[in-house]
Amino acid sequence: MKIPVLSVCTSFLLSACQLSETAVELVPMPLDPHSYADPAEAVVTHLSLNITSVDFDAHMLQAIATLTFDCHQADTLRLDTYGLEIQDVRATGEGFGEEVLRFAAGRQDEILGTELLIFPDRTVDGSYTITIWYKTNPDAKALQWLSPEQTNGKTHPFLFTQSQAILARTWIPLQDSPGIRFTYDAKVQAPEGLMAVMSASNPQVLSEDSRYAFEMKQPIPSYLMALTVGDLRFQSTGPRTGVYAEPAILEASAWEFGETEALIQAAEALYGPYQWERYDLLVLPPSFPFGGMENPRLTFLTPTVIAGDRSLVALIAHELAHSWSGNLVTNGTWNDFWINEGFTVYFENRIMEAVYGADYAAMLQALSHSDLTAEVADFMKNAPNDTKLAIDLVGRNPDDGVTTIAYDKGFHFLRLIEHTVGRDAFDAFLKDYFASYTFQSMTTDRFMGHLRASLLTDAQWEEIGGEEWIFGTGLPSNCPVVEPSYFTVVDAAATRFLSDGTLPTETDKWNTHQWLRFMNALEGLTAEQVMTLDRSFHFTQSGNSEIFAAWAVLATRSGFRDMALDEKMSQFLYRVGRRKFLTPIYKALVEANRKDLALIIYQQARPGYHAVAQETLDKLLGYKG
Repeated sequence: MKIPVLSVCTSFLLSACQLSETAVELVPMPLDPHSYADPAEAVVTHLSLNITSVDFDAHMLQAIATLTFDCHQADTLRLDTYGLEIQDVRATGEGFGEEVLRFAAGRQDEILGTELLIFPDRTVDGSYTITIWYKTNPDAKALQWLSPEQTNGKTHPFLFTQSQAILARTWIPLQDSPGIRFTYDAKVQAPEGLMAVMSASNPQVLSEDSRYAFEMKQPIPSYLMALTVGDLRFQSTGPRTGVYAEPAILEASAWEFGETEALIQAAEALYGPYQWERYDLLVLPPSFPFGGMENPRLTFLTPTVIAGDRSLVALIAHELAHSWSGNLVTNGTWNDFWINEGFTVYFENRIMEAVYGADYAAMLQALSHSDLTAEVADFMKNAPNDTKLAIDLVGRNPDDGVTTIAYDKGFHFLRLIEHTVGRDAFDAFLKDYFASYTFQSMTTDRFMGHLRASLLTDAQWEEIGGEEWIFGTGLPSNCPVVEPSYFTVVDAAATRFLSDGTLPTETDKWNTHQWLRFMNALEGLTAEQVMTLDRSFHFTQSGNSEIFAAWAVLATRSGFRDMALDEKMSQFLYRVGRRKFLTPIYKALVEANRKDLALIIYQQARPGYHAVAQETLDKLLGYKG
């Protein structure tokens, strides 16, 4: 940590930015165990960020952050940092001149980073603005620096950020808590010929001087701060939608996501107007660790969803749904993560039903239930408390809570409520919920109070077992289960193959979800059965990432050994950084007593993975470096 204790700043001044007119007065939230901030004393309301250098050689940002606080008799300002080199701090607000401020490193923690203490020369009440000049560390966890060889175009370097859950503090000194929202504006000086985009208003053409300006008028939490710098181009797909991507994949990306406007309209018909003006998509290089990240106005996406048939657009529906659940109404702390994701999976499913029909949505529900039951069974062996919706992540990395539990157990809990009160009543409740808590944060306790006061009677709460769902371990027995008509033929085909080896027929019309269901039903296959399936359906050569990843896991667990599969699997793990695929494949290799192969691949592939994926896989593989 490079914060000099009690250092005094010596230079640099930026004028204070005024709070945007769209900022709202937020309901006080409990202290966040994953932040050093004390919002009762001082809370950030606006950020003006000036990134003066994006240095691909040094893997470093040089930047100036001007923060406006709402203070309440504050004698100390507390910010979250991790690995930042703080160089200068000044009070720059109106009435404070150019006061040099003392600052120091406070509490330190391996997970949380280092508390940055800033000392005004008097007790401050009301608006107060400071300017911080700093630079990032080459190992900043939020920043993924890619060489040209790691991109799709192979000619220019690329940078993207991933701030969720608590990584914004590795590239901006902030109050890095989901319960604190602020507006922001930014300037970025990009290298010549490269475009910069952020989770804000964005350019659609290259700037001649490589300077870019951004504005986010709606207040957002820090984990939604996002930046990308690279060889990007833009293509419109609708009146308020478009795609940013490297030129090599722009056309395919724009076609794949050409129905985004229809998804927005379906979402608005359900739960009210889209409040972020534009909804654009950014397709990143393959090392992006997630399927998508719901950065407002600019969803970040993995290229693994470009299947050529629009079969994986449920991911777009999911990230779009976050524009209401998560971005509009946000989990108060990371212990409340299910408030973001459970609602979003429910909303995603309703969008897919509206656009593609109830039978299609039912397939997604069934796959969600299958994933949930498998993960609950796994957790109950070693970490039963991690199956609670109200998970306790105090003292842990909040990324530990990013599991199927938050997403799919939360989703099924909401489906159960819908079944109990009826869809019309639940839709009215959700529409009012998003409207009532716009640009606010929500804790589990607060939501329970609102739910019971506004929708459920005491008898209904007892009937569904609300306390067990939220605070209990495992999966309650009244979890809703659906039997999709699209899966009837798939289940029958799986049963026949397991019983007598009869291969499925008429599979040319099966979609990705049907193939995933088929594979999910084939646990316990022998290596010989795996070989038979691969000869017939060529799964090892599949270009569909979802299908190949599921096949790699199934085949590896069966004990099947094949040079072609090993080679394809190695290439996939070198190329793709999406944690959803990496973790099950590496885990399957370990469980099949092939940890030696897993480590050989991982040692070579690891430098291309994001820090979020590295932390998960280091732990899984016992990798020490």
